[in-house]
Amino acid sequence: MKATQMLHDLGQSLWLDNITRDLLDSGTLERYIDELSVTGLTSNPTIFDHAIKNSVSYDAAIRQKVKEGKAGEPLFFELALEDLTRAADLFRPIWDKTNGVDGWVSLEVSPLLAYDTASTLAAARELHARAGRPNLLIKIPGTREGLPAIEEAIFAGVPINVTLLFSREQYAAAAEAFMRGIERRMAAGLKPNVGSVASVFVSRWDAAVANKVPAALRNQLGIAIAKRTYKAARDLLGSPRWQRAYNAGARPQRPLWASTGTKDPQASDVLYVKALAAPLTVNTMPEGTLKALADHGELGAILPADGGDCEDVLAQFAKAGVDVDVLAAQLEVIASKSADLRKAS
Repeated sequence: MKATQMLHDLGQSLWLDNITRDLLDSGTLERYIDELSVTGLTSNPTIFDHAIKNSVSYDAAIRQKVKEGKAGEPLFFELALEDLTRAADLFRPIWDKTNGVDGWVSLEVSPLLAYDTASTLAAARELHARAGRPNLLIKIPGTREGLPAIEEAIFAGVPINVTLLFSREQYAAAAEAFMRGIERRMAAGLKPNVGSVASVFVSRWDAAVANKVPAALRNQLGIAIAKRTYKAARDLLGSPRWQRAYNAGARPQRPLWASTGTKDPQASDVLYVKALAAPLTVNTMPEGTLKALADHGELGAILPADGGDCEDVLAQFAKAGVDVDVLAAQLEVIASKSADLRKAS
């Protein structure tokens, strides 16, 4: 049995962190669904930027849209919506079979709006309406300004993928925004089963400290942060507050492990996938990581619900001079600015 199937049977969803028109036209995405247990897909402006620049598949569509007077972001989002609605249709049978638990695709609002609450909310509602697919998640950054937009979007019934989360504290703030939106729906007599995932970025932690910590600590920080965050997620699911929402028909906001491609060439190509195997979570991975996982015949231990050794590991990083709270804030700012610059270009 392939390790991809093993993860699926464990209760973790495998999503592809990529979308291109070539993947759709060639039937490759459909093959990943059929053969590699892929049950969803994520995208971001950088992924689309690379896809458009590195493929001729978009050329005819771009020429036509330019003739129609479209340019910049309007053109970009038209192309993205064309690809993602096709992908959503491929995953729709999974979405139907799982009653909306799985089978999602994600489209991100413009990163230029990361610190603009009102515009983020307006963009989220507009993109979801334009897509016209119930299994489309709109990605909103979990920045301070993004949190009110997340709450309002959930209250409005717009499924949300909270992105750019790096720490337990950032995850908890995003989960709180989700819960407030759900509880407001309950109070208003609306159905509370609005889909959501919370995307925690993993490998960027290790890339940030690769040359600043002893060799014995290499490639351990991201996993320790993920374990700490997973404990917070499981604690929330065990709380009376969540159980009341669950009894009313709400669905959990699942943690999603993002940035799980290995950056260190000396480390295993499935380092983060094997370390973060856990039920009721999602792992979205690049194509190379997905294929590497399919070639492996085994998995590691299941992620401990109590966080395991994460606090001991984080204490070692503290002794090495790493302040994870400061670094989490820095990683969020870097990621936001990096996305802004790529999108603006």
